[in-house]
Amino acid sequence: MKALVYTDVKELTFQDMPDPILRDGENLVAIRSVGICGSDMHAYLGHDERRPAPLILGHEAAGDVIDGPMKGARVTINPLVTCQTCEECKSGRENLCGKRQIISMQPREGAFAQLVAVPTQNLVKVPDDVSFDHAALAEPLAVCWHAIRLGHQALDVNLATANTLVIGGGAIGLGSALSLTAKGAKKVKIAEPNPMRAEYLRENTDYQVYDPFKQGHGDLSQYDMVVDAVGFATSRKDACALAKPGGVIIHIGLGDSSDGLDIRRLTLQEIRFIGTYTYTAQDFIDTAQAIYDGRFGTLEWVQKRPLSDGANAFAEILNGSIATPKIILHP
Repeated sequence: MKALVYTDVKELTFQDMPDPILRDGENLVAIRSVGICGSDMHAYLGHDERRPAPLILGHEAAGDVIDGPMKGARVTINPLVTCQTCEECKSGRENLCGKRQIISMQPREGAFAQLVAVPTQNLVKVPDDVSFDHAALAEPLAVCWHAIRLGHQALDVNLATANTLVIGGGAIGLGSALSLTAKGAKKVKIAEPNPMRAEYLRENTDYQVYDPFKQGHGDLSQYDMVVDAVGFATSRKDACALAKPGGVIIHIGLGDSSDGLDIRRLTLQEIRFIGTYTYTAQDFIDTAQAIYDGRFGTLEWVQKRPLSDGANAFAEILNGSIATPKIILHP
């Protein structure tokens, strides 16, 4: 099969690779659509020790099952492979499984390839009237759906009247805004400093989008919920300042791992800080169904390219010349 292989820092090679060998209970999926994630970019830059080169990256994928128990099905892939037997898995919090693996991390090759092996429990069927491009968005949108679900549970005010802010207008930021809307939020803003992306969001969504660096965030202590979809020290600092007393901060982004938290303000103002990671199996199923039901809107905020052009796509994302929140590759 052909695959886009991470071979060194800032180096991706489109090359021949051996076809996957199926284990018991696995399916061979012919990938039709696969998205580029921020975590793929971290690996590409050499910032993720969990993804050492050489490795096939990519975990936001959908396609046709061509061999295995679900042969013939159209599917979207939940890339989080868990043990199914530990306390966390049995309680429906599979994302906290101590033995979790993710497709695109060792020892599981990813979906920037024509073929990938996936356990049956990690496949969700896709209706014939839903495109593979939309189905591949189930993974990043499930990250957002899970985060907003946790934030909604912690919120002391009605989400319909809550003042909410999403920091970051990439796929996870936009997905968080869409998840907020799907769950009933009426007042949602997005802070996005990249002028190309901000303009794209203004033209293609109904959200109020502003540049936090040029325009500032406005009044401090004004949001019932702040979603940090960036995860850098500066965005954490802003989130701590912008959350109301008794408000909720949802931290999804993994930009860096230090500084930015105002522990004194979080404590004195009883602001809840919730770190969120991936999704539960039920979150993934619920997100896929929400896509099928049209609850996320048209989902036409993607750019599509052949997998063979993947290296160029990564380079353009790195230099900030891509306006669209998501690039979908077609093997």
